[in-house]
Amino acid sequence: MRLRHAGGRTIHLGYCTNVHPAEDLAGILAQLDRYALPVRTALGADLLGLGLWLAAPVAAELAADAGARRRLRTELTVRGLEVVTLNGFPYAAFQAPVVKGAVYQPDWTTQQRLDYTLDLARVLADLLPDDAARGSISTLPLAWRTPWDAASADAARRRLDQLAAGLAAVERDSGRAIRVGFEPEPGCVVESSAQAVSALSGVDTERLGVCLDLAHLACAWEEPSVALDRLAAAGLPVVKVQVSAALQASDPAGETAALRRWVEPRFLHQTRTVGCAGSHDPADPRWAADDLDLALDAGLPGPWRVHYHVPLHAPPEPPLDSTLPVLRAALAALFSGVDAGCDHLDVETYTWGVLPAARRPGTDAELAIGIAAELAFARDELVALGLTPTETVVTP
Repeated sequence: MRLRHAGGRTIHLGYCTNVHPAEDLAGILAQLDRYALPVRTALGADLLGLGLWLAAPVAAELAADAGARRRLRTELTVRGLEVVTLNGFPYAAFQAPVVKGAVYQPDWTTQQRLDYTLDLARVLADLLPDDAARGSISTLPLAWRTPWDAASADAARRRLDQLAAGLAAVERDSGRAIRVGFEPEPGCVVESSAQAVSALSGVDTERLGVCLDLAHLACAWEEPSVALDRLAAAGLPVVKVQVSAALQASDPAGETAALRRWVEPRFLHQTRTVGCAGSHDPADPRWAADDLDLALDAGLPGPWRVHYHVPLHAPPEPPLDSTLPVLRAALAALFSGVDAGCDHLDVETYTWGVLPAARRPGTDAELAIGIAAELAFARDELVALGLTPTETVVTP
């Protein structure tokens, strides 16, 4: 979907396909009919944006085959779908039975991460709509926080310099500008906006910046306007926003039974208490745990915010809640000014398949309806801030 900000910028809103497990081209094409087209139909939208997730093998295949890229773009276009952003955080197997810490490998000290991201840039340059101002790719915030030392930081910085040079080469070859956003996440080298400013100091900010995940921002107990002001003062652009909400517990000691229903084996659900706000080390064990079950076992003091993306339109049943107030404050800070703070928005609730049983979709159709409801929620929040939906007709 597209909206127009009062300042004149086109704002792209879509959903991230990392909620789906396909990791080859045939599977990705099948997703379009199985999920994306029903989502677009449920929304009654002429055009639906997808934040495609391409696992490393299919990204390499597409980057090496211009014909395959043209086919993919055609298959998108004839269905009223468009792609301006890719999710380059998970390298592969993101919907495997157990993911946990494997999602942070390979990290930005490695050639594999650089190659994968540049493959994505080459693919995206050919998928972008002709009238799109630019493309974006989100990626992990350098690495998990351990092990990490000065040698790791130096290796990562060399990769980032090579990334910027590679993106410049893609732009020279294709005429399309692609930016990469590093996504602060609990437990990683870059967890907060302050750490982003420190770790990314001196990078090429024409091509590199931050992907702001609003659930992660909430888990860091950051005030959205303060975080955005900090990034702006450092000259770090917000190249992409993931519109997401986290699980919240005001009194975890009294909500243990409810929280236990959210413990699951696939993803890490890093848990942070209000004590991490303003800390130089947000992962300090006095107010942090690397998974929800660990937080419960440790009896961390409350309140908690848990890195567990919950459907935007359907917060958990009381006594639990979600961080929707942080989402709303962030969108207001981004879009209430004379210019938009970002033009690529992705709804990224990748956890539909691991929600507590009573909240989990039972069929593909139910999943599509849920994704459409989230997108409608996000669209309505933006409209309430003064953005205007636009009607766009796309022809093959």
